[in-house]
Amino acid sequence: MPAPDGLLVVDKPADWTSHDVVARCRRLTGTRKVGHAGTLDPMATGVLVVGVGRATRLLGRLALSSKTYEATIRLGQSTVSDDSQGEVTASATASHLTDRDVEVAAAGFVGDIEQVPSAVSAIKVHGERSYKLVREGKPVALAARNVSVSRLDVVAVRRTDPFLDVEVQVECSTGTYIRALGRDIGACLGVGGHLTALRRTRVGCYDLDQAHTLESLLDHLTVVPLEEAVTANFPTYTVGDDLVASVRNGRTLSLDVGDAGDVAVFSPDGEFLALYEQRGTAAHAVAVFAPA
Repeated sequence: MPAPDGLLVVDKPADWTSHDVVARCRRLTGTRKVGHAGTLDPMATGVLVVGVGRATRLLGRLALSSKTYEATIRLGQSTVSDDSQGEVTASATASHLTDRDVEVAAAGFVGDIEQVPSAVSAIKVHGERSYKLVREGKPVALAARNVSVSRLDVVAVRRTDPFLDVEVQVECSTGTYIRALGRDIGACLGVGGHLTALRRTRVGCYDLDQAHTLESLLDHLTVVPLEEAVTANFPTYTVGDDLVASVRNGRTLSLDVGDAGDVAVFSPDGEFLALYEQRGTAAHAVAVFAPA
């Protein structure tokens, strides 16, 4: 019997792709209708939000814009992928840098910044994935994009001559490449840098306290029910019995649902029906989840 509609909050293991996790979750849940939000690199571990059944349609609309990470940056060495899984492209001595030098450089990347994503990424360039072009030895020049880093704390600096291994905690907007932060901090200090470890500790309202390993999910499949996931991520509005059929059919409603963004509309008995958005004096259906 397939698992109920909802979310799995997975603690992704190292050396698994996000697609690997989805494939395993398909077997665990007994359905192919599984997807994920916010890709994690294979080397990274931590929180990966996976949708099951009807919840897959929520993934692109969940309030997952804020994320936190723990990372280790190796200063003094650059790689083609900006992490330890890529070929080393340059090395330099970083032993002359003080802890204060590192802290000042890191502080320069807090706020709204323009960031060039790592070349080894899934971003498309003329219809081809950037990482594919890099592997083929072709030059890749990605455009800078605006991202926001609200916190970048240097937690520890370890000296492994001639390199420095810097542990940081980062809170940032979606679309921020932590690998690129490590690369750019290293470049700012004139020695280059790349990530040797990355762990995502929070995505939106979901953190490691709520995350489960794939092994534990095999023993006990813990699904965040669809209604609970919706309530945690969207403002809600309950319609009267007279409007339930209209909402089930995605009709425009002559009422104010009370918020400019997506609003989860429920029936009087607590059934999640649809996402609506306010446009002027009427509420319009964004996505209907309940059967007509």
